[in-house]
Amino acid sequence: MRKLTYFIACSIDGFIGDPGGDATTMYRFVDEEFFEFLGTEYPETIATPGRRSIGIDDRPNQKFDTIIQGRASYDIAFKEGITSPYAHLREYVASRTLEESPDPNVEIIADDLVGKVRALKAEDGEFGIYLCGGSVLAGELLDEIDELVIKTYPIVLGTGMPMFGSGFAVTDFELDSVRTFKNGALVRTYSRKR
Repeated sequence: MRKLTYFIACSIDGFIGDPGGDATTMYRFVDEEFFEFLGTEYPETIATPGRRSIGIDDRPNQKFDTIIQGRASYDIAFKEGITSPYAHLREYVASRTLEESPDPNVEIIADDLVGKVRALKAEDGEFGIYLCGGSVLAGELLDEIDELVIKTYPIVLGTGMPMFGSGFAVTDFELDSVRTFKNGALVRTYSRKR
């Protein structure tokens, strides 16, 4: 069984962006040390154009071979004319409004999101599935998430888009590891308690 991993950046108070979802205030924490960590440990989480620009386009995947993202996350690249932002992975976009895929590498999941995720998890393979936002998507898939990798940046937003846009649901995870960075950022990894 493959794992679904929610790999997400957030503030100390658990917001992944401002109320509209803009996370640019967190970009300043992706410094040389943090970027080296991402490029070495999680290279597949760097979008294909970014991988090309820093010369790691040929770096093999470490954790994931598939990505699921919401429409708002996908639209960030799409508005820049990039129709396959993670071309080095199998790409799925969960959207009830995007009627057809603008790229042959991107499959739209318009209905039965949970069923599709369960089918992907049931596939044989050494790599997992990268859940790349957003808040509502993570909320819909909370019961399917096996692992959390939370990049916490040392800022408080006060309000904004929560990590999980869902109703009240107590879900237990256990801490696997914590990595600290000189700039005050943390990367915590949790596994779901089953």
